[in-house]
Amino acid sequence: MEKNLISWNAMITGCKENGFHGTSIELFREMHGLGVGHDKFGFATVLSVHSLVVKAGFLSASSVVNAVITMYFNGRVVCDACLVFEEACVRDQVTFNVVIDGLAGLKRGESLLVFREMLEAGLRPTDLTFVSVMSSCSCADVGHQVHGVAIKTGYEEYTLVSNSMMSMYSSFDDLVAARKVFESLEEKDLVTWNTMISGYNQARLGECVMLVYKRFHRVGVKPDEFTFGSLLASSLDLDALEMVQACVIKYGLSSKMEVSNALISAYSKHGEIAKADLIFEGALKKNLISWNAMISGFYHNGLPFEGLKRFSRLLETEVLVLPDAYTLSILLSICVNTSSLMLGKQAHAYVIRHGLFKETLIGNALINMYSQCGTVQKSLQVFSQMSEKDVVSWNSLISAHARHGEGESAVVTFKTMQEEGKVDADAATFTAVLSACSHSGLVKEGLEIFSSIVKPNADHFSCLVDLLGRAGYLDEAGSLVKMSGCRVDALWGLFSACAAHGDLKLGKMVARLIMEQEKDDPSVYVQLSNIYAGAGLWKEAEETREAMNMTGAMKQRGCSWMRL
Repeated sequence: MEKNLISWNAMITGCKENGFHGTSIELFREMHGLGVGHDKFGFATVLSVHSLVVKAGFLSASSVVNAVITMYFNGRVVCDACLVFEEACVRDQVTFNVVIDGLAGLKRGESLLVFREMLEAGLRPTDLTFVSVMSSCSCADVGHQVHGVAIKTGYEEYTLVSNSMMSMYSSFDDLVAARKVFESLEEKDLVTWNTMISGYNQARLGECVMLVYKRFHRVGVKPDEFTFGSLLASSLDLDALEMVQACVIKYGLSSKMEVSNALISAYSKHGEIAKADLIFEGALKKNLISWNAMISGFYHNGLPFEGLKRFSRLLETEVLVLPDAYTLSILLSICVNTSSLMLGKQAHAYVIRHGLFKETLIGNALINMYSQCGTVQKSLQVFSQMSEKDVVSWNSLISAHARHGEGESAVVTFKTMQEEGKVDADAATFTAVLSACSHSGLVKEGLEIFSSIVKPNADHFSCLVDLLGRAGYLDEAGSLVKMSGCRVDALWGLFSACAAHGDLKLGKMVARLIMEQEKDDPSVYVQLSNIYAGAGLWKEAEETREAMNMTGAMKQRGCSWMRL
């Protein structure tokens, strides 16, 4: 007979009504452990059992205490779980482990305090204690202390504990410490290898990922879908990718959905969209990740209309797979790419109809879509309707104003963001608002905003150079270039300003700096020739054109495309 929620509730209630209080709590814990879940009726029954257990004095038995604490953690009632723990007459290793694991599972930092209390009580931690505690460590200093306790108590050589240490250090981006634990471990299991590969993958160290995998392959450990998932997500070149796919086939993991999804994404990133599509069509099982990977692959490989066709197929699938926020964000990017405001409005209607507007990712994508399709007022409307806004939301609206020449509105939005104080500006925020100031001639505002940046980056200097150049402050812009060593895109902005304002001296200096980086670009010769001509120096203009021909730099002919 198959057990469902109703049958579990009936058994729990029956045990309670017949006086088997401990059994009813154990059944509740077993039900949750099997993933059956629980409803308010089952939880209410167990709560009444708890009151009877207290009245009967059964809380003196550690097994009953542990069961009650587990029950409360399963129901996410942390306060009551901790209250039972604090009031318990008897607390053994299992009791502490139950509380530490419960708190760690809910991402509560108090698990570390309970761990310290366990040590102060003279109880020896178990391997499971360290697994739970290490998942709670939020900084390297605490992690090192827990590692020290593991060494002191002799658990460093336990594979389970070492695997948790490696995962912990990887989360701190301390791959040196993770590798040290990895190398010191004599008995490595599949999880050990997968953890090391995953750590290098998260740090975007593709070469290290492959080196560990080759060593893993030599020792004869059989990989699983998680091994290949991390491998394929790393920065493999195409040859390595094809080699990994051959290994996938060799180990019979091609049918694993996680692996096929990773292969689709990997081939798409390499521009091999036909191979990605072949894997997609041949996959026995597909989930939303499969469809998203394929739609995104078409979009990023310059085939937006193929992405639209695949989205239409997704909506028509017999197996009900509904698009999520990420799917719709890709679709809205396709709308921008194809300049299709009508399709964007249809996507917006779909979002509202299916209750997806609460997703911040969707709101941000809609702001960007409407602004790039020419309707900044709709962007403002979407922004005002969003219940939660992150830094991308604000950046998108500031960029929308900048894109439409509304510099003052961009500055007002930026100041409103700062005044509200809910979201901190990032580097992209300052780039967007400085760009808005530049294109609207707001020199004073731009200088004030730039001076408020703690650590300006290259983009910020480029925007400031462009701002000063456009406004005619060429000497100041030139001094900034000399001081900061701006990138070539900033130099081009200043070069254009020199041409517009007829500044020959500064124009020659900037041209020389650009030629040092892009000597084969004919545009710099053409622009410099025009500056000479504007100053009436026809001989120098002609010599500049001849120099362009001597270097072999050729000006590209202008052309335009028409879609039929």
